[in-house]
Amino acid sequence: MRPFTPRTPRPTPAERARSILAAAHSMTVVSDGLHQEVHLLDGTGPMGHIHLHDPSEQSHTAAPARIPVRLEFTDIAPTPVRHRLRARVTLTGLLAAPYTSEGATSICVEFGQALVEDAEGRNFITLEDLQAAEPDPMAASEAALLTHLVDRHGELVPLLTRLVRPRPERDTVRALPVALDRYGITLRLERPTGHQDVRLPFPTPVTDMDQAGPRIHALLAAARRSSHPNRLPA
Repeated sequence: MRPFTPRTPRPTPAERARSILAAAHSMTVVSDGLHQEVHLLDGTGPMGHIHLHDPSEQSHTAAPARIPVRLEFTDIAPTPVRHRLRARVTLTGLLAAPYTSEGATSICVEFGQALVEDAEGRNFITLEDLQAAEPDPMAASEAALLTHLVDRHGELVPLLTRLVRPRPERDTVRALPVALDRYGITLRLERPTGHQDVRLPFPTPVTDMDQAGPRIHALLAAARRSSHPNRLPA
C-alpha cells in the first residue's frame, strides 16, 4: 500500500456531480422568482424525478409553458468537520411544464448548463458528460460508512495520518474522514487556523459497496506497518 502522494486518482467533475445527484435527498427549485425546497426524494435521487434533454430534441422544444428553472443541490460532509460544505451542483434550463412540489411524475427540463463548485474550483459539465458519468458505487452509503467509522472506530482514524505525505503540519490537532469514493478516502487535517484535505488512495478503484470495508481495513493495516509515527493520539 503506497502512502499519499499529491497525484492520486479522483472523480472527474462529471462523476462528482452525478454522485451528488444520486445521493441527494433534497433540492432547491428556483423558478419564476420563487424558491421551493423539495425534500424526501424517496431514495431515487433527483434523477428519478427529472428528465434532462438536449434542446435539439424537437419533441420537447415544442412543449408549451416552458419557464426558466434552476435546480440547486448542496453536498454536506456527514462527519463533524469544520466547514462541512463540500460542493454545490447547479442545473439550469427550461421546464417543459410548471413545477409542482407534490407531483409524483418526473419533470422534463431542457438542459441549459450544469455547474459543480468545490474546493478544486468551478467546472461546467455538458449534458453528454453528465449522462455518461456513472454515480460512485459508494455515493448512497458514504454518509453511513463515514459516520460508522467516526462513531464506532474513531480511535483508529489518527492512524491513517501515518500514510500522509508530506507529513502533517506539527500544529495539526485533529484528523477526520471527510469523503469516501471509489478511488479512496479523504482526511481533513484540522489546525488551529485552518485545515488541509488529503486523499489516501485505494490500490484499485472500488467497483462494489462490499469492497469498501476491506479497502479501509487495508489502509489501517498499512498505517500500522508504517514507520512514520502520527502526531495525533491513536
